[in-house]
Amino acid sequence: MTGSAVAELEHVNVTVADADATARMLCELFGWQVRWKGAAKDNGYSVHVGSPGSYLAVYQPAGRPGTAGESPVSSYATRAGLNHIGVTVADIDATEAKVKAMGYRPHSHADYEPGRRFYFDEENGIEIEVVQY
Repeated sequence: MTGSAVAELEHVNVTVADADATARMLCELFGWQVRWKGAAKDNGYSVHVGSPGSYLAVYQPAGRPGTAGESPVSSYATRAGLNHIGVTVADIDATEAKVKAMGYRPHSHADYEPGRRFYFDEENGIEIEVVQY
């Protein structure tokens, strides 16, 4: 970096059981697009979903869908654990309706500066925070 440029987060990479299924859910819920998909580290498979400026890489280890290992401990109690992924939306009520229609249970609703929010847990145990500023 040179000068006073501020760094921006480009992507986060998470391990899931079925990369295609998780990518479909994220695209449907947030209006994201598949930016890339293909072979990944250690003979795994990744799908990159997001906007032109940033994305979430969903990584599936080698093997068939559903074979990613499960962690029995809370991410909040695990060093380097992923606690949640925060996503901003323009209409939190419409997004919550989609979340419910997809069979997820929203929880931990809050309304404080700088915005309204709720959370939900998806199939891989990843907590997603939805925020409207």
